[in-house]
Amino acid sequence: MMLPGHNNLSVTNERSSRVPRSRCRRWRQSRTGIAVVAVAALLISTTAWLSLVFSGTTTRCWRRFKDWEGSPRSLSRSLPWSSSPNRPSIPPPPWFESSPASPRNRSLSERGNGKQELLLNDIVFGIAGSSHLWKKRKELVRLWWRPLEMRGHVWLEDQVPPEEADYSLPPLMVSEDISRFRYTNPTGHPSGLRISRILTESLRLRLPDVRWFVLGDDDTVFNVENLVAVLNKYDSSEMMYIGTPSESHSANAYFSHSMAFGGGGIAISYPLAEALSNFHDDCIERYPKLYGSDDRLHACITELGVPLTREHGFHQWDIRGNARGLLSSHPIAPFVSIHHVEYVDPFYPGLSSLDSLKLFTKAMRIEPKSFLQRSICYDRVRRLTFSVSLGYVVQVFPNIVLPRELERSDHTYIAWNKQGNPHEFDHDIRDSYKSVCKKPVLFFLKDVMKDGNATLGSYARAKDKGDLKRKAFCFPRSPPLQYVQNIQVLGHPLGKNWHLVPRRLCCKVNNTGDELLRLTVGQCKKGALSSFIDSL
Repeated sequence: MMLPGHNNLSVTNERSSRVPRSRCRRWRQSRTGIAVVAVAALLISTTAWLSLVFSGTTTRCWRRFKDWEGSPRSLSRSLPWSSSPNRPSIPPPPWFESSPASPRNRSLSERGNGKQELLLNDIVFGIAGSSHLWKKRKELVRLWWRPLEMRGHVWLEDQVPPEEADYSLPPLMVSEDISRFRYTNPTGHPSGLRISRILTESLRLRLPDVRWFVLGDDDTVFNVENLVAVLNKYDSSEMMYIGTPSESHSANAYFSHSMAFGGGGIAISYPLAEALSNFHDDCIERYPKLYGSDDRLHACITELGVPLTREHGFHQWDIRGNARGLLSSHPIAPFVSIHHVEYVDPFYPGLSSLDSLKLFTKAMRIEPKSFLQRSICYDRVRRLTFSVSLGYVVQVFPNIVLPRELERSDHTYIAWNKQGNPHEFDHDIRDSYKSVCKKPVLFFLKDVMKDGNATLGSYARAKDKGDLKRKAFCFPRSPPLQYVQNIQVLGHPLGKNWHLVPRRLCCKVNNTGDELLRLTVGQCKKGALSSFIDSL
């Protein structure tokens, strides 16, 4: 006898056994279908790839790309500011021996060796001027401008009479109207707005093959050879902002310690100038309370996040009075620029300010790289110290003065704000000697000429009211070199890469007679310690 529910249970078990078998069958069929689709897709994609790779059009494009990649001028063609392909390039350093490039690294090695040397006409100068001062200031620009080699403009606020035009000077341009911009600084002048826009107005001229813009004033004197050498250290395809702050601590505290002062010269790479031009007018509207042009430019560059790259050869020269202390202690760096030359005493005694600057720039042109570079040497027998500033002055101290003391600037000048406190300056400074027995005898440059590949400078003894006091108060020690009226300095040329790793020059004393002394100055030999140590 069967239980009532047994038959139902068997039916249920039979159905449940059939359900899993049907599900497994459907799953196997689905997996087989997916595999078939995947294999078909793989065959189709492989066929398409093979037809593309081996087509004639693709092969020609690939060959052209490899030819372009292998060309040493491939990078320069891609840069809008690069110059013609005939321009000479910097050869690899002689001490760097590169291994043969493998095919996959070929373009990288050739691109590195194809870096183009910066030339003077790669730079466009923007000189800020004033129409009512141009008749006088153009004589300062004439001292360093080269009309056939350089590009740039003098930007004025108004037209000048036609008779003041001079084709040996930069072309004159009239700046755009600035009346639409706000200016609320109570002590400044709205011309700061106009001058701050010289960069963007120069860019809009769309001159070809520009890599750098250099801004300055009409009373700025540039050493253009050193300017090119300094800028050549940097990549002009990057955003670069190069210059130096003021010598005045008060000026730096008021404006910024990280701002390039415009009178000393500001170098701006083309990409940075292009970026600034996109928003400069809107930017200066945000700063109506600023004083001048360089602080407005600095404010806008700060918005882009580009820091100042300091080069110690740019000189704002916010000083007045006797500049000997600062000129004779120039940093160990290429001299690039100087400003405010009308507000200091003539550099060389007995000459007018303009004639003094003519002699100054003559020495600069004859040997630009070593101009104003210092050297220290000693006469052990007479216990004398010679401090040479090439192209400017030879100082003869009546005792042994150590280099650390001579590295500091002699305090012969006052600040731009007419303050004479040593703490007013942001560079090393020392008090001038009060004792006449310690003061140096000065020999200033009289003339300079080429002597083969070297330079021969003649330095004449300056008249000093303290000579009689030396004889009276420094007895029994006689005044240094009391019979010597001239010192000749033979300066040997510096190496091509001296500015990359600069070092103070070495010198040697060569006696030639009672009234003439000769010094030889040049780059220190490898392994030489210094003129001081060698003289011990």
